[in-house]
This record gives sequence, structure tokens and C-alpha cells, in this order.
Amino acid sequence: MRLDKWLWAARFFKTRALAHEAIAGGRARLEGERVKPSREVRVGDVLTLHIEALEWVVTVLKLSARRGPASEARELYSESAASLADRLRAMEQRRLMVEPSSGIHGRPSKKDARLIHRFTGSS
Repeated sequence: MRLDKWLWAARFFKTRALAHEAIAGGRARLEGERVKPSREVRVGDVLTLHIEALEWVVTVLKLSARRGPASEARELYSESAASLADRLRAMEQRRLMVEPSSGIHGRPSKKDARLIHRFTGSS
């Protein structure tokens, strides 16, 4: 089975095109090596995936040509304990360290502008 098709069936990517892009961009590696999207994946292969800021290290347990429900998709792979711990730690860190500018959307409101002018002393 093709690697891009398996990643799509295992629900790591929403579309096969996104899976194809990730493999071609080097964000998905098979046994630590860059591969092509058409590379055949087999049971027992170890994949390293970089999705957004998270890294997954998974072992292929089953092959599936169709994209089923998430419960079936989780049975296609097993994640290593170290990978799971690192991923959970990174998610917790992202949750605790909020980006300062995440609350700013667009231009300041009239009230915000007044507060800014009052703080800076300009008129």
C-alpha cells in the first residue's frame, strides 16, 4: 500500500493531497529516511511524522485501503511511549505558554484607542 494512502486512511492527514505534500516536504519519514509518497508501506515499518509543532513516532500495525472511522484508524498504528510522552509534554507547554498577540484581532476599538492614548500621553 502507498504511504500517502496509508497516512490518509490512518487519519494523520485530512486529504491524500496533504499527505502527499507532507511526504514530499520531508515531514514524514520511513525508517528515518526521506521517501516518495508512492513508497510501499508494510506492517512493522516505523514512521516519524512532523505535524504542525508535534512529532509522532508510530509503528504500522495494519494496512487499510479505505478511510474508516477514527476508532478503526487508531488500530492501524501504535505510537511509541517516548513519542506519546514528548507529544503530551509539547501540547501542555503550548497550552500554558499563550502567544501574547493571540487576543489581538484587527484594529483597536474606540475604547482601546482611548486607553492607548491615555497610557502613552498622546492625543
